[in-house]
Amino acid sequence: MKVVILAGGYGTRLSEHTSVVPKPLVEIGGRPILWHIMKLYSYHGLNEFVICCGYKGSVIKDYFLNYLPHQGDLTVDLQRNDVEIHRNASEPWKVTLVDTGEKTMTGGRLKRVKDYIGNSTFCLTYGDGVSDVNVQELIKFHHEQGALATVTAVQQPGRFGAINLSSERPRAARFREKDARDGQVINGGFFVVEPEALDVIDGDSTSWENEPLAQLIDRDQLAVYRHHGYWQNMDTLRDKAVLQELWDTGNPPWCVWDQKSTGPRSNISRMSDPAFAGQTVK
Repeated sequence: MKVVILAGGYGTRLSEHTSVVPKPLVEIGGRPILWHIMKLYSYHGLNEFVICCGYKGSVIKDYFLNYLPHQGDLTVDLQRNDVEIHRNASEPWKVTLVDTGEKTMTGGRLKRVKDYIGNSTFCLTYGDGVSDVNVQELIKFHHEQGALATVTAVQQPGRFGAINLSSERPRAARFREKDARDGQVINGGFFVVEPEALDVIDGDSTSWENEPLAQLIDRDQLAVYRHHGYWQNMDTLRDKAVLQELWDTGNPPWCVWDQKSTGPRSNISRMSDPAFAGQTVK
């Protein structure tokens, strides 16, 4: 099963970082948040990714093009212009990077990668949120429900798209984007989607969170998987600080994989990022 990751937004609330790198490459523990997301899926056996690039998408492409050389030991023959990699301990990932347009909305990005997804069920999430959600249980729940899409619902106060749930009914009743009230069950990403669901997306200007989800709800085709564990997005500097503090404890709650082998450090120079030069989170 493929995993589609929306990684093309501007990340304006993290402009101290995203003026240099795209939001999915902003680091937690010296590694891009995108890497943390991919590690979760890989832990659950999903290793084929389609990444929807947009703003500074070339930087994301460079990250993966240089991933293997930065991972292990290598010999560079300058005269022959040859590189020999001696140790390959990288993850078994197959990554397709698609330029979906700098100004394309989330639904439009998804529509643009349709040919790379194929005709099978796929996972979908955002490139700025981590969780300890059990992906295998989520997929099983989706198949049991028989809906065109399943959204992972999490508890989070304010400023996110709120899902109105009817008791314990496994279908969404209504979706409100960026509800101001606290305590709502919200869209936490980590979708499972049937390819037929893409038919409700009109084009580049369509936000997946608005018309498409509303249409699926109207058809009773949006199932809700309730996740009661850890979830946190990285929307602001404060969010980033929270995630970094948890990482520094040595036991970050989203890292369900073996942390003894945490993979390569980012090959993006932190010294070039002004966000690391004495920034204070208030």
